[in-house]
Amino acid sequence: MPVKILMVCLGNICRSPLAEGILASKLPKEKFTVDSAGTGSWHIGHAPDSRSIAIAKKYKLDISKQKGRQFNTSDFETYDYIYVMDKSNYDDVIELSKTQEQKNKVQIILNELYPNENVDVPDPYFGMPNGFDIVYNMLNEVCEIIATKIKETHS
Repeated sequence: MPVKILMVCLGNICRSPLAEGILASKLPKEKFTVDSAGTGSWHIGHAPDSRSIAIAKKYKLDISKQKGRQFNTSDFETYDYIYVMDKSNYDDVIELSKTQEQKNKVQIILNELYPNENVDVPDPYFGMPNGFDIVYNMLNEVCEIIATKIKETHS
């Protein structure tokens, strides 16, 4: 049974689809499944933001077939690891948890790079023109660390 990892942001169209695509590209598909979700419901069924698709394509990743969905409580049972993009996402997901075991699955993603600092992956949706490049590079760096760690843990 594959190890299941979920990436979560606000709308599931910018950061978490990128994180899903990047991490999935670094893990063997037969042993790991990566998915993404948003804490909000605005983009259910929508493709990722065209700027996320474009930046992923620049690095030879195709995330265009992903579809937005909303995080729900059953995700705590489905996924082994839940990575959120910022403190607000963390609070929203933790609020839905019912047990300490569920809470323990949830991590702010950049804590893998900057332990216990709770650094946010900035939301590029309304940001600077190069915001998607910055976010891609941040996620690529942290996903390399996560992939190495998870492969070692589940080898």
